[in-house]
Amino acid sequence: MLETAAIQVDVGATRVEVHPTNVRRMPQAGEAYEIVEIETDRGTTTCRYYEAQGARNGVVMVGGTGGGFDTPARELYPQLATDLQNDRISTLRVQYRHPTDLVESTVDTILGMRYLESREVSAVGLVGHSLGGAVVIQAAASDPAVRVVVAISTQTDGTEPVAGLAGRAAILLLHGDHDPVLPHSASEEVYRRAHEPKRLVVYEGAGHTLDEVAESLSVEVKAWLLKHLPGTLV
Repeated sequence: MLETAAIQVDVGATRVEVHPTNVRRMPQAGEAYEIVEIETDRGTTTCRYYEAQGARNGVVMVGGTGGGFDTPARELYPQLATDLQNDRISTLRVQYRHPTDLVESTVDTILGMRYLESREVSAVGLVGHSLGGAVVIQAAASDPAVRVVVAISTQTDGTEPVAGLAGRAAILLLHGDHDPVLPHSASEEVYRRAHEPKRLVVYEGAGHTLDEVAESLSVEVKAWLLKHLPGTLV
């Protein structure tokens, strides 16, 4: 059960306090996930939870400003979440309450992290696309359990805490050089400020969602997660 103690979230100069009040789990017939609703005094955060029995590692995946259960790269998130169950890694996909708001989206992501920790997950990886790149960097800065951060087609605004992840979280940045929404220089700037271990991949001819390189991107993301989450094999 998720702890109901207040959670403080700092995003830049903004501090938010959120109070979880209840968690509902709803199995979905024929699906690899169940719906998890985390009720708080700021509203309800809805997630899709892909549980791996006995998992001590977990991954939270978030999208961009499109809302819903956004995923880049031709259904990367649901496919990867299902695949990671075979590696004893549980995954939580988070739906933002306010998908254009960096602060509130970070709150949603941290609530997802806390839920995984309530399921006895002790090491966490975070994957975010577009706005979600900044969201996962902000969320990682709040919790030493985060060992891996993957930012896909990230913006630069809100990524300032990446420098503070030195020595604790491995950073993977992925971007297309034909991105019409956010230039690949955004990921290059974040990479410059990040510390080792870090990796930057810029895909030639790929756009914002990286559909053109979905297969190779999936391989990169999974390999990075398995390499840097403790006790997993590449």
